[in-house]
Amino acid sequence: MSKTAVSERLETQFNELTRAERQLADTILRSYPASGLGSITSIAEKAGVSTPTVGRLVQKLGFSGFAEYQQQLRSEVESTLANPIAKHDKWTTAAPKEHILNRFTDAVMDNIQQSLANIDIQKFDKSCQLLADPNRCVYVVGGRITHALADYFFLHMQVIRPNITHIETTSNVWPHYLLNLKEGDVIVILDVRRYENNTLKLAEMAAKKGAEIILLTDQWVSPIARLTDIVFSTRIVAPSAWDSSVGSLLLIETMIAQVQELIWPQAKQRIEELESLFDDTRLFRKFV
Repeated sequence: MSKTAVSERLETQFNELTRAERQLADTILRSYPASGLGSITSIAEKAGVSTPTVGRLVQKLGFSGFAEYQQQLRSEVESTLANPIAKHDKWTTAAPKEHILNRFTDAVMDNIQQSLANIDIQKFDKSCQLLADPNRCVYVVGGRITHALADYFFLHMQVIRPNITHIETTSNVWPHYLLNLKEGDVIVILDVRRYENNTLKLAEMAAKKGAEIILLTDQWVSPIARLTDIVFSTRIVAPSAWDSSVGSLLLIETMIAQVQELIWPQAKQRIEELESLFDDTRLFRKFV
């Protein structure tokens, strides 16, 4: 049996799992490794999945059965307890380890690490090439929560390239935007739980017109994923009633940086022109 950690196996294979298996994997990773111990029934109940789902996931991870899987986890627990260095320093030294500042940061850093581990580099590069292509118009749309991220993405992309449109979240005006969409144009869609039926309908209409869809979603993956092979799933769970958008924002900012790099001469010219316009309007104070 390979000694690769269970967490590493889960992260490596996450995008290949079924929806129920992703739900189970997320539960295990949330307070790993303790969350993966216990009976097969208790693990299934905690994740809200069936017992056979646990068995299938264990086998997909390369274990002969549940007993071998738990043997690996117990070994990892013993190793962790024996190694005090594994207990990392607090993020905020003025607060106790259990303080929300440290607990939330732990969760966010874990989200980032696991999200990056699951990114397909070739798909990331392809996405940036599509977004940098001057012959393609780019559209971006978000949902009830993610519209703020969509607006952030749009604002920056609008500076570095022309022909980018922010689609309003009001679904009754979507046909107006789709009227101009051509085959080969790019539509960036942000859709995290709860997945919105209106956004799915928009994606279906865009796909029918031949658009290239770039989907930014969460670890459970939006149903829009069936319409495109360019899917980026970032982990969003945090110790809060609200999900964290840090992982999604990191991905968006990295895309913006790469697109800017790909078309830097044109982007530089647009940025300089924009700064000149700002100078004319005197909207912002200058300190030099």
